[in-house]
Amino acid sequence: MSFNIGLSGLYAANKNLDVTGNNIANVATTGFKGSRVEFGDQYAQSIRGTSGNVNTGSGVAVNSVSQQFQQGNLTTGTGNSLDLAINGNGFFQLSNSGEKLYTRAGAFHTDKDGYVINSEGMNLQGYNVDGNGNVVVGTLANLRVDSSNLAPSTTSMITNVANLNSTTTTPSITTFDPTDTKSYNLKYDTPIYDSQGNAHKLESYFVKTGVNSWSMYTLVDGQNISPADPTAPVDAQLDRVDFKFDSAGNLSLPRTATGDVDAADPNAPQPVSGSKVTLNADGTFQVADWKPLIQTGTAANPVWAENGATGSATGIKLDMTGISQTASVSGLITQSQNGYATGQISAMSVDSTGNLFATYTNGQSKVIGQVSLTSFANVQGLASAGGTNWRETFASGVPVSGPPETGTLGYITGQALEESNVDLTAELVNLIKAQSNYQANAKTISTQSTILQTTIQMVG
Repeated sequence: MSFNIGLSGLYAANKNLDVTGNNIANVATTGFKGSRVEFGDQYAQSIRGTSGNVNTGSGVAVNSVSQQFQQGNLTTGTGNSLDLAINGNGFFQLSNSGEKLYTRAGAFHTDKDGYVINSEGMNLQGYNVDGNGNVVVGTLANLRVDSSNLAPSTTSMITNVANLNSTTTTPSITTFDPTDTKSYNLKYDTPIYDSQGNAHKLESYFVKTGVNSWSMYTLVDGQNISPADPTAPVDAQLDRVDFKFDSAGNLSLPRTATGDVDAADPNAPQPVSGSKVTLNADGTFQVADWKPLIQTGTAANPVWAENGATGSATGIKLDMTGISQTASVSGLITQSQNGYATGQISAMSVDSTGNLFATYTNGQSKVIGQVSLTSFANVQGLASAGGTNWRETFASGVPVSGPPETGTLGYITGQALEESNVDLTAELVNLIKAQSNYQANAKTISTQSTILQTTIQMVG
């Protein structure tokens, strides 16, 4: 019997050495989870359960080799936008030619078709976007990065906030001329885009006309807005808007949509000439019927013609309700507009909720997908599939998938990887203990052999 006890001890110690060695070998493996051996003693059962406790035990048994799913440390700043690490509970779900596997190793990249895969070619599962750019949550699919160009968008909304210096005097030249800086007090440009993504300049000129009163003239690329004759020079038919400010320097807003001066507010701004800039009920202006132009010919003899593109079908809404008049330098304070040119993907990033953002060369960005996470009721019930992957089993329970930061799922850190959770120092200590256990069990067998030889010699 003592031989069997010693042999069971050797087997257990050898298993412990194997597991410890495997942990040490994978100390640098991304997403690796260390294992430990769980032992149990063995006792022979008494016949009929008779009383008396004289059994000395029949050795040791390996009950299980269990995975340790504690969080590993994160390596951040990897430089790869598709390196992902999970903080908290959850696994990445992979599709291996239809088979579902689960992993904590988040080193991903795109294949030639834009699908997000790992080094073994398995597809990362997530939520793609529909035709309107909305993430379709609930339907897991192979996550794909749409690398196509971002189509241009025509400018339809501009918001400018500026200040006009109340101490400024009226220009020395009373007739406005955009080529003569002495005929206006302030000029700034707003970039706008046509339907083909061509950039143009909406030019705003401000002329002080009196106490608390200003006029604004508007050109596009130095030309009248949608002139009847694109080749004609800029003339007196400029689109002009008059502004009035109250004693506190605040703009007096209109209360009607007609564009006429409201009798209750005679200081309201009013378009007075031109037909392309009109007044909205909310105090904003509407630039209508803009025809994008292009300059041909020579610098000395320029020729203007329509470029074949169009402006926004609804016109351009120009919000200048934030303009003010104070005794400080005149200038533009903030500016925004919603048009942009064609763009190509220049960078990608993933936020904590798994949203995959694409940044384009035109300065725009949008969500192009979302990474999902999956949890299990009993992670110890997962079966190892190799390559730091696991499979669902009956013991693990059914997988529950969802966006990060929902339920008990953790969150994502982009450009980061989860390191192995193996404690190398602790494993080296375990290695020494396993070696000592092996030697001690070998000694019990050697001792039993010596006793057996002595018994044989006595009989002989």
